[in-house]
Amino acid sequence: MQDPETPESVITRFGIETLDENFTEFTVVASMPVGHLTNPFTQMPTIGPLAILVDDVGGRANFYRRGAGQWTVSSELSVELSPDGIDSLQAAPDEPVVASSRPLGPHGATLLSICTLSHRGSTIGGGTVRTVAITGGPDAPIQRGPDTLARTRETTLAQLMSADVRPYDDGTYRLDQRPDPIINNLIGIVHGGVSSAGLELVASAAINHEQTDPLRTASLRVNFLRPFFAGDQSRYEGTALRVGRNSAVGDAQAVGDDGKVAILARVTGYR
Repeated sequence: MQDPETPESVITRFGIETLDENFTEFTVVASMPVGHLTNPFTQMPTIGPLAILVDDVGGRANFYRRGAGQWTVSSELSVELSPDGIDSLQAAPDEPVVASSRPLGPHGATLLSICTLSHRGSTIGGGTVRTVAITGGPDAPIQRGPDTLARTRETTLAQLMSADVRPYDDGTYRLDQRPDPIINNLIGIVHGGVSSAGLELVASAAINHEQTDPLRTASLRVNFLRPFFAGDQSRYEGTALRVGRNSAVGDAQAVGDDGKVAILARVTGYR
């Protein structure tokens, strides 16, 4: 059975390639090209796409451990990057990042997986995905047509995410999340990794507002509060909480088409 949170359409859209799966040890290894993708606000390298890869491998590791008749829903996600992680991606942007996930602890009230991120054979970071197992699920997964986006190396991250940049306004960076069934999971909401990437982009832009010396995201922590449905009003909003001499903290939220906050995130950056 396919993990309802990461459908084949998302895997194909973002170029994720499964390298190994062990259904006894519940481990997953997959790769994704991310080095050439940049923040649409700052045009700087971003760790946002790594959230898509972490959510995929970590979510699958948790999904494969679910009980009989259960589905899984992510409740938390985190990504941590080493101080030289961005440098490695910039040095070899065409080399994919490889994520290796495994379970952390037993199946309890939640399922927790941890993964390592490597690039050119060196570890550059890691991540976690915490999942809640629920009984049942949708009667039938949503139907979607073929992907109409012709992906090339020049395709931007915003295009892959079906997102539009809004002008900076009153201390807030905004990114519209346009409806696109290709980036939805099998229950019709925006894929958790994609929305996490959107949150990183706006928060990173906020802490870098008018900064001449860039602040690079070192950590991303996400809490999923409720389903995030895309529509005419769905968006990501990022603000700077504090910008210091050598570090900064930014907050972001995903607002659904119903006007309710669906996801929260905090980003920490360092020079």
